Amino acid sequence: MSQSLANILVHIVFSTKNRERILPDSIRDELHAYIGGIVKRHDGVLLKAGSVSDHIHLLIVHPRVVSPSDLVKEIKTGSSRWLKSKSKDLLKFSWQGGYGLFSISPSHKAAVSDYIAGQAAHHKRVTFQDEFRRLLDKYAISYDERYLWS
Repeated sequence: MSQSLANILVHIVFSTKNRERILPDSIRDELHAYIGGIVKRHDGVLLKAGSVSDHIHLLIVHPRVVSPSDLVKEIKTGSSRWLKSKSKDLLKFSWQGGYGLFSISPSHKAAVSDYIAGQAAHHKRVTFQDEFRRLLDKYAISYDERYLWS
């Protein structure tokens, strides 16, 4: 085969450091677009982004030429630097050290996209920590609670 083809859909979730409620509503659409640019530079596609004041969800067609950890590192580093440049209130902004990355079946793409779009309403009822634990359980990922929130 002369071509390398892939359709790898991933749902990525990460929080602000210490789940600090620091992401202002006024900047989120621009932040999502900026992250979309980072993903595009690596030959991926950001299908949906949704965030609230303390965390973000991304649905991505993962690029086939970069590792998941390298892509997340680029997204977090680049967006953190960008956020710091947008406001003096964000000069000390930082994302948490870890992240969750979940593989998505193409048949579930619309449902995950809708879930991400509904983050604001969803988090009126569910905390980030409870949501993240549910995702880990759904995808059968074992974890140690002592190290989950650093």
